[in-house]
Amino acid sequence: MQLKLKLTVVAAIAAVAGVASAQEQVVKIGHVAPVSGAQAHYGKDNENGARMAIEELNAQGVTIGGKKIKFELQAEDDAADPKQGTAAAQKLCDSKVAGVVGHLNSGTTIPASKVYNDCGIPMVTGAATNPNLTKPGYKTTFRIIANDNALGAGLAFYAVDTLKLKTVAIIDDRTAYGQGVADVFKKTAVAKGMKVVDEQFTTDKATDFMAILTAIKSKNPDAVFYGGMDPQAGPMLRQMEQLGMGNVKYFGGDGVCTSEIAKLAAGAKTLANVICAEGGSSLAKMPGGTAWKAKYDAKYPNQFQVYSPYTYDATFLLVDAMKRANSVDPKVYVNELAKANFKGVTSAIAFEPNGEMKNPSITLYVYKDGKKTPL
Repeated sequence: MQLKLKLTVVAAIAAVAGVASAQEQVVKIGHVAPVSGAQAHYGKDNENGARMAIEELNAQGVTIGGKKIKFELQAEDDAADPKQGTAAAQKLCDSKVAGVVGHLNSGTTIPASKVYNDCGIPMVTGAATNPNLTKPGYKTTFRIIANDNALGAGLAFYAVDTLKLKTVAIIDDRTAYGQGVADVFKKTAVAKGMKVVDEQFTTDKATDFMAILTAIKSKNPDAVFYGGMDPQAGPMLRQMEQLGMGNVKYFGGDGVCTSEIAKLAAGAKTLANVICAEGGSSLAKMPGGTAWKAKYDAKYPNQFQVYSPYTYDATFLLVDAMKRANSVDPKVYVNELAKANFKGVTSAIAFEPNGEMKNPSITLYVYKDGKKTPL
């Protein structure tokens, strides 16, 4: 009789445990960035930010719609390639993720945004800055960082108003990002009376810039503006030094505004001529920046680049909308995402009707003794 009672109790406990685990729901959040190739340092940093958020959310024990939620990050690599970007987006759609954090590059994010729109999954980027991203008006596309209209214009204002520079040569890497930010800089600079003395093009795979820099040197510009990323900017700075262009200012958007550029420039004195712009405030001025960075560095030593605080916020932002909608269904919670008023590590996040962030800030940086320093 006693044995029978014990078995009944064990069976009852097992049944309760079964109900408890049935009440736990796994919710996948996608992340896409280049984690292979020359831009892998950005991609890994982005993925780290999202992963850190997922771990913290799971530690909190989030309940939505009466179920305990276990979040999982489905991380994909787009290698900064538009074709791989759309393939990764389709894979996330097929996996029925609840939302997506990413992508990094405008060239991958813009085509991927259509894929997410077509399958009804919200995506939040904290890195892709080309203004064209929000032009189609997809209800699933959100950006939590200033776009290139702010970055390119801010740099042009600084070049003309503060530094009183008269002439500039412009180089871009022909990507959606590089062309976009260079174009905004050019239009703003020209409108303010600056003269563009040369325009040159390269690719996001190139490492030899001697021919285009020699052509530019013959025009004797006060400054060079480069629309592109740091794997090209670093070698370009070294080659400018070799060509005796040590007095030429070097402007760039957030793609060159990394700590990695100091390593890639390999001791070139021209690093001291760099002025770059980043969407958002400096870490020290972000509401939760300093404490967050200490936590990040403890977990991922020497991996911080630029955008991980934004991917961290983007992950929490998606979950905040799910909580307010009391649903993890993308078609249900996307309306709450559009109405976000979220106090993040980076800033207070709210959206314009087109998915652009309200009142985004930008910060200009220089490199002092090889260290990225806010102006």
